[in-house]
Amino acid sequence: MIRPRTPRRQELGEFLTARRRAASRAELGLPQAPRRGDAGLSREEVATLAGVSASWYTWLEQGRDIGVSRQVLSAVARVLRLTEDEAEYIAGLAERDDDRAPAVVRSAAPRHLQRLVDALDFPAFIVTTEWVIVGWNAAYEWLYPRIATLDAADRNLLWLVYTDPQLREMLPDWDRDSRRFLAEFRAEAGVRLSTPSHRAVVERLQRESEDFVAHFAELEVSRFASRRRLFRHRTEGMVEFEHHRLVPSDAVDLHVVMYVPVE
Repeated sequence: MIRPRTPRRQELGEFLTARRRAASRAELGLPQAPRRGDAGLSREEVATLAGVSASWYTWLEQGRDIGVSRQVLSAVARVLRLTEDEAEYIAGLAERDDDRAPAVVRSAAPRHLQRLVDALDFPAFIVTTEWVIVGWNAAYEWLYPRIATLDAADRNLLWLVYTDPQLREMLPDWDRDSRRFLAEFRAEAGVRLSTPSHRAVVERLQRESEDFVAHFAELEVSRFASRRRLFRHRTEGMVEFEHHRLVPSDAVDLHVVMYVPVE
């Protein structure tokens, strides 16, 4: 029995289609496509190389809620030369809604986590799976003063990256940073696209930001990695931090983001 399409399966189908069309035939030892202008692989070629039926793979790209095993997805990922992050991403998208625990909705950080970030003398804040900022400390307010006066509806990190001119000015390489943030958001939130809260974040940005629309269509996926970050501070000039993120063991739906000063 083929179940109705779900937003997560639709995302999976669109992602696989984009990667199939961008695949290199030469890397797979395949001859040039018979028609000039054809690029990438056909669905039949992916199915053959992955050892699955062409009908099954077609249904997968169509976003149908069919049975999918990790072993088969690994074969598809191998054929499409997906990165480790991308392979993990499609595995999450292939899960059915009843395989995943219900999302926790939070409007404020737990008190013990707020006390934790308050005790830090460097910028730190707390975000939900939708990237809503639900807590921050004085040092983060020093770095980004607007956080204290924003409406709660606008206190979303991805929304601010794409719509707040002040935050955009703080990022010396906004184009690179915004794409990296979006790739990380997709890696984390893609498996929750069936939830109204995550869809609302994406749909609001699609209405308000042309840059977001263009970047979102690139379908980039990247898990978070600690790294150095530069910010342009309004009075201190360029400041550099190490960007870290921790997941509390007793609140795994939250991330504590920290900007540790570089000596």
